Amino acid sequence: MDAPEKYKMSLNVDIQNVGPCRKHVRVTVPRKDLDHFRNDALSEVGGSAAVPGFRVGHVPKQLVERRFKKEISDQVRQRVLLTSLEQLADENSLDPINEPDFDIESLVLPDDGDFQYEFDVEVRPEFDLPNYTGLKIQRPTKEVSDADVAEYQGRFLEQYATPTAKDEPAAKGDLVTVDIEFLQGDTLLKKMSDLTVQLKPRLQFPDGEISGFDTLMAGATPGAVKTTDLTISSEAETIEKRGEKVTARFTVTAVKQRHTPELNKDFLDRLGMESEDDLQDQIRSMLHRQITFEQRQSTRKQVLDKITESATWELPEELVRKQVENALRREILEMQQAGFTTQQIRARENELRQKSISTTRQALKEHFVLDKIATKENIEVTPPDIESEIQMMALQRGENPRRVRARLQKSGVIENLEAQVRERKAVDFILKSAVYEDVPYEPKKEDDLEAVGIAICSTAATTDLTEADDTEE
Repeated sequence: MDAPEKYKMSLNVDIQNVGPCRKHVRVTVPRKDLDHFRNDALSEVGGSAAVPGFRVGHVPKQLVERRFKKEISDQVRQRVLLTSLEQLADENSLDPINEPDFDIESLVLPDDGDFQYEFDVEVRPEFDLPNYTGLKIQRPTKEVSDADVAEYQGRFLEQYATPTAKDEPAAKGDLVTVDIEFLQGDTLLKKMSDLTVQLKPRLQFPDGEISGFDTLMAGATPGAVKTTDLTISSEAETIEKRGEKVTARFTVTAVKQRHTPELNKDFLDRLGMESEDDLQDQIRSMLHRQITFEQRQSTRKQVLDKITESATWELPEELVRKQVENALRREILEMQQAGFTTQQIRARENELRQKSISTTRQALKEHFVLDKIATKENIEVTPPDIESEIQMMALQRGENPRRVRARLQKSGVIENLEAQVRERKAVDFILKSAVYEDVPYEPKKEDDLEAVGIAICSTAATTDLTEADDTEE
């Protein structure tokens, strides 16, 4: 038996551009459509209404309307909105990113005349795809040497260094425990207490950086007070403080030196290694993963730079801000998988946060272009793709897949995983036809940077890297 033909409404729809990737939609529903849904609701409610003195299904229509006015009105409103929005989507190419921005409960159907409602909605940008076949790509390559392993082993062991009190003044590489006050004029913006940091050339916060920190603190002893100025990042979360100069006042409460653990049997047992050779094999494997990560990042960046050269369209600021945390979580997750240290990840997160708006705006443009390529090339993500992704992450972290899935769900990353895999597949599709030129890989030198995960002008905390720390214990 054929299904009954779906009711078609006589909508009057007016769609206007009201900003980047944003449209204002005004929908007018004629009286005859309202009456159609009202008659349907009356029939349904009247057919099952239990009213004393009347048999079910035989209650007068006027009494049903009076006794069940709210129920009927709610049902009509729900069906009018649902049907009109579905028809609106079918007949107009809005391609929304999010749900329409309006309060359903505040809408009231009129007793007479037509019904009108309106809303704003964020939509995908309209653009023509650039050429994405046969791109020329430089691929960084490097052989991992014994010297590379030895250098990284030193940094790896530093994570387990034990701080001990030092009677002499602070010198480069030492640790100082400080209370920090950030002031703008006489106004206290933030106080950080009992913070232990290493004396390195750069002290970095999510929204600012102090250069020459090791020189500033050299020779400090407990009780010393040091001051310096810095500029808040131009993309700090606190908009009104962007680009503002502030003063940092450090009060030293302790000076410590770091003792790197001896690489003996007890320490190797703690790491679950049988010998130093085993540790070096693990480090060599970790360095290979990091080079692979950097290769992927470099080739991906080149691809995305090329395919987004013509993406001059603007994106709404609110949409960009919503996506900042998603973009950060994705990169941090990938760095954890590649075996980077907590300090490396923290430094990268601070760097991203200081450029969060422009970085995320570019990432969104990349997403829209890759999504359109994936649609054109029929690239899809299947449930086995997601399961494979979770299994791989679990294997790399030495965890149960169920625990990985639960953590991703709790952090909200699981919601973006399908989009990430689809984008990666689109990039891989582009790279299949790319022409490669191998170039030397130059690793970043990060030994001059000490990263602190507390913002100067915001209460927002940086990403919890406890899971990364677990891999280092």
